[in-house]
Amino acid sequence: MRQGDIHAVVRTLREKKEMWDVPIVTLMAQSTKDPFKVLISTILSLRTLDSTTAEVSKRLFSYVNCPDDVLKLSLNELENAIYPVGFYKTKARTIRRLCTELVEKYGSRVPDDLDELLKFKGVGRKTANLVVTLGYGKPGICVDTHVHRISNRLGYVKTQSPEGTETALRKRLPKEYWIEYNDILVSFGQHLCRPISPKCSVCPVEQYCDKVGVTRSR
Repeated sequence: MRQGDIHAVVRTLREKKEMWDVPIVTLMAQSTKDPFKVLISTILSLRTLDSTTAEVSKRLFSYVNCPDDVLKLSLNELENAIYPVGFYKTKARTIRRLCTELVEKYGSRVPDDLDELLKFKGVGRKTANLVVTLGYGKPGICVDTHVHRISNRLGYVKTQSPEGTETALRKRLPKEYWIEYNDILVSFGQHLCRPISPKCSVCPVEQYCDKVGVTRSR
């Protein structure tokens, strides 16, 4: 894939994205404009179906709006509130510990700096970048399995890990696309560019794709 092709790829997928489901964390950001809820929803979404994350987030945020509210709940109450997301007991402990730090060290405000967010135990680069981009509208590149897989499949980068992909994209991807890149590729990956047997026959950007690693397609 040539460097200049990225403009056509982003433009095309941006248009097609309107027909696909929007990732739940993006919907949360659009509806609340609240970095705290973006942070918590992202933690809840890890290894969990979007439909489950949406249901649990709606229930939790019906009575929890800030870190102080979370700390009013016992651990058991918090576990029950976020069930049945994946690893809900571990996530409840992570959220409670995170909220404690937010209250004690940050005046209950979620930091808008990537390095500062990464200081929290349980907050990885994907989560931190989503808070920065979706919660604060600041430039950042969130790389999950979809972004890592598709960026390499296109031939736009050649990396071995999501962390490597983020580094490569920060050097190569035009900054104007940083915030929306994750949303576009997640929707694309969920609907067409699947991990196994992608739907290349109906792919709107097939002409630009190097199909790296694709051995079977539909």
